[in-house]
Amino acid sequence: MDQPISAQVIGRRQRLRLALAIGLLLTIVLAAWGINRIISPSVAMADIRVSEVRQGSIANTINASGVVIPVHEEQVPSPIQTRVAHVHVKAGQEVAAGELLLELDDHTIRLAMDNLDEQIAQQEIRVQSLTLEMRQKQKQLASEIELLQLDLESAKVKLGRYQRLERIGASSASDLNAAELLVKRTEIELRQHRESVADTRQATETNIEGAQLQKSILQKELEQQRNLQAQTQVRAPFAGMLTWVLADEGASVSSGQLVAKVSELHNYRVEATASDFYARYLSPGQPVLVGYSGQTLRGQVQTILPEIQNGTITLLITLAQPNHPLLRNKLRVDANIITEQKANALVADAGPAFNGRGRQDVFVVDGGVARKKQLDVGLGDGKAVEIVSGAKAGDKLIVSDVSRYKHLDSIRVSN
Repeated sequence: MDQPISAQVIGRRQRLRLALAIGLLLTIVLAAWGINRIISPSVAMADIRVSEVRQGSIANTINASGVVIPVHEEQVPSPIQTRVAHVHVKAGQEVAAGELLLELDDHTIRLAMDNLDEQIAQQEIRVQSLTLEMRQKQKQLASEIELLQLDLESAKVKLGRYQRLERIGASSASDLNAAELLVKRTEIELRQHRESVADTRQATETNIEGAQLQKSILQKELEQQRNLQAQTQVRAPFAGMLTWVLADEGASVSSGQLVAKVSELHNYRVEATASDFYARYLSPGQPVLVGYSGQTLRGQVQTILPEIQNGTITLLITLAQPNHPLLRNKLRVDANIITEQKANALVADAGPAFNGRGRQDVFVVDGGVARKKQLDVGLGDGKAVEIVSGAKAGDKLIVSDVSRYKHLDSIRVSN
């Protein structure tokens, strides 16, 4: 027959049920924890970059690539078509003002100068010949005038005698007329010779002036040739650096072809290029931060060239320290053009997590979890961005690339 179960057995059974229930609960909890570990991924703090939101100033910048160029650079052309005779200085050397850089062959110029010297000498001889000819002609005319004056006096004496004879009836009328005509003829010849003296002098002086004018023209041409000859001795226009020279001795050069280039030392500016997309945001006078090798130089936009080439716009930037020891000719630098600035703004370090301006999702670290929040991002200068809304000072933002977690609302952050 059945016997009643003892209280000891019942207690043991109850304790066993309780232990099984606790074990099952622990199993469920552990399973849920394991599933959560599998479903909710985590990132190590060492694998991400976190920036704390802080109060500070921020500027909106347009990034441009720049190259350092001299403020003053002069190109020296060849004055004539010739060839390079001798090069005295190598590119990259510092030169003094007036220092001889290279020599061009001046053989054709010397021939032209010799020809002009001969033509000038011919004009001088012509002037002397005309002067001598005029003197001889004047002497001849003077002698003829003296003889005519004597003839005139003799004719007048003869006419007087006929006139006296005619009054007493001792001379015929024909003899008197002949004597009068002789006087008039001699007077006419004398006047013509005197006029010939003036005409000869005027004609000779005109010819001499023409010869002297031609001589003056030739002398000016000779002076031009001398200037060209001086230019074949190519010299530095000012103290600086010879940045380029046509170093091939014997090479042919045409008139006006560049043979040397001298740049001013310790006085530089920056020529920068940016996408033409930003053209409407750029204007002269905007401040610029020029960066190279971790150092920053300040400047401002001086000129924006109107021409757009290959989708880029070119700017000339003046520097506050144009003689900074960092600067070198043709040095490539980064130019950040500041278009807008704000003070006392919330800022965070820039990073791949931010994509320009506007509202965007960013993970905010809170303890061991990073939760997605929508932030409004404003200005950016390449190093920092402005947080307009969505975060407060002290919040820690993941600024590194976490695009693979963009479909999640939160991720675990492990140490």
